[in-house]
This record gives sequence, structure tokens and C-alpha cells, in this order.
Amino acid sequence: MSQGEILQSMKEGAEKVAAVVSQISTLEEAIAYAVNLTAEEGGTTIAAPGMDETAKEALGKACGEKGITLLDSPLRNQMTKIHTAFTWADRGIADTGTLVLNSDSEELRIATMLSETHVAVLPTANVVPSMDALEGYMTDHFKKGAGYVAFITGPSRTADIERILTIGVHGPERLHILLAENFEGGEK
Repeated sequence: MSQGEILQSMKEGAEKVAAVVSQISTLEEAIAYAVNLTAEEGGTTIAAPGMDETAKEALGKACGEKGITLLDSPLRNQMTKIHTAFTWADRGIADTGTLVLNSDSEELRIATMLSETHVAVLPTANVVPSMDALEGYMTDHFKKGAGYVAFITGPSRTADIERILTIGVHGPERLHILLAENFEGGEK
């Protein structure tokens, strides 16, 4: 399977579970996407755990221009205020459209579980065709000791209450995946 086919499969898999998938080329595009989306949705806050200082500075400036607050750590003190989580994904699983995030950081877990919208930047080089292809990454991750890994497939959904599908009960109502071609930056 070519990388182009893997990326197409990722897009199709993610869209099947109601994620929105877009292509970006630069950190500036990713920041503009997250900030503009937050403003369009009427949100007033963004949490960006794990973002490096240069990217955080650029994000803070873009937020300020739209009247959006970039939330500072610790997010535990602001859990009910998070509209948009802006994160980097470590891997993507194409056949299911799943994001894989190293969630050792409590800040990342809070942001991705308690936001209304999650915008995740996924470097295209980190998309694998299937769960089987993730074995090496998972083995290496857990050799470092106990840790958390989140597998995110679409926005939060459940049908365990009278078999009625409900969106956003156990996490974000909306998931946007930004496929970043030949672009790395922003994460520590």
C-alpha cells in the first residue's frame, strides 16, 4: 500500500466516524485553523498542552486577535472552561481513522477528554495502515515504563442509554484531524 493510499484510507476511515479531515502544510495554517474554528463555534478558550514555547507564542498571538483565551497550566484548575483542545497526534491508524496519542501528561488527558472540540495535528509520515503496523511503536512506548496511550476514533459517542446514540458524553463532540505533510513543529 502506497503512502498516498494509506492517507486516503485514513481520511475515509476518519470521515466514516464523523471526524473532519483537512490538509495543512505549516504550523501557521494549523494555528489559524484551530483559532478560526474556535471563533466560528463561539468558543472563547483553547488549551494546547505539550506545545513548545515558539508555537505557544504564535498561538497566543492568533488567539488574542480573535478574542480567544489560551489557557495556561494547570488545566486541572480550568477543566470546565476548555472549548478547544489543540494537540499533536503521535500516530494514525488508517483503516479505522484512529488517532494515537501518548497521554502520559495529565494536561493532555484533561484537554482531549473535557473539550468540546478537539483539533489534532497528525504528521502524514506517522500514519500506518493498520493496528498491526503499530506494534513496534507500542512496544517501544511501554518499554519506557507504565504510561497512557489514547486511541481516539471520531468524536465521543455512546448508545448505552436506551440505545439512543448520543454525541459528546464521554469526550469532545467534534474531532478535526489536520494531516500535516512534511511538517513537524509545535510539540515539545
